[in-house]
Amino acid sequence: MLKKAFQEIHRVLKPNGIAVIVYAHKSTTGWETLINSLLDSGLVITASWPIDTEMKARLVAKDSAALASSIYIVCRKLEREELGWFEEIKKEVIKEVERTAEEVWKAGIRGADFFVSCIGPALKVFGRYNKVMTYEGELIRADRILELIRQTITDYVIKEIFHDSIAQELSALTRFYVVWRWAYGSSAVDYDDARKLAQSLGIELNKSSSFIRIEKDEVRLLGPTDRKIEEIESLREKDMIDVIHWVLLLWSKNQRERLKEVLSTTGYGDKDYFYKTCQAISEVLPPGNDEKRLLEGFLAESKRVKLDTGPKQRGLFE
Repeated sequence: MLKKAFQEIHRVLKPNGIAVIVYAHKSTTGWETLINSLLDSGLVITASWPIDTEMKARLVAKDSAALASSIYIVCRKLEREELGWFEEIKKEVIKEVERTAEEVWKAGIRGADFFVSCIGPALKVFGRYNKVMTYEGELIRADRILELIRQTITDYVIKEIFHDSIAQELSALTRFYVVWRWAYGSSAVDYDDARKLAQSLGIELNKSSSFIRIEKDEVRLLGPTDRKIEEIESLREKDMIDVIHWVLLLWSKNQRERLKEVLSTTGYGDKDYFYKTCQAISEVLPPGNDEKRLLEGFLAESKRVKLDTGPKQRGLFE
């Protein structure tokens, strides 16, 4: 029905006529429906803009990754080229998405709104063709377009959050955790969207970590206050995020000697990227968040207290 509506818009428009479509949907499925409908309609996307449309009270009251913006998609009735090759236009798509990501980042747009704000520029490229195919003959549809957009945006966001300094030092799980906190905070997210974000970072959602909680059709990432020290200690393999949570819980309980021991035995005590990751997570979380409060307290102490506890632990909090 959506495709039929767009085809009718295309039919009644004069040549070079303009149609503006207002759309807001946080799920990947919703965007796939919109994108495929637009590609099949004959309309050519020429611009897209995120516009702040949602009431702040609604966003605060709702414990989900709600959008604050609607996306205004500008389309024209233009002649299309018959066929485009995915391998040839891929670089142009990435360039358009990165250019828009930079503009949107400077505008202060974050989280779920950031992702959807970058969809339109990619569609501008794909929309110039009646169809786009790979050299192997595969027809490119919305799922592949969104996969490319998501990967490009994720790479950009990681570089911005970490100022391109320590991203390569971090595990895929750590990058996933930081990007999730930046995009969704403590909110639950539709399983399919969570899976695709994880996939873009090389993670299998069902086989990843104890801090990933899958509940029916939603996924939530546990913070330090959602976990117990004993549970983290018992893990056979600990990602850096597990250690960060472990340290924050020990700090909150004033168990300073145990905290020093954990930093020493895990090897993170003298690793600059450990503290930079803590700082990055703190910066992307909203004011008043419990995890942010713990991170700020731990980091403040780490800067002003110098431990003198032997070679392995010397200077942990410098």
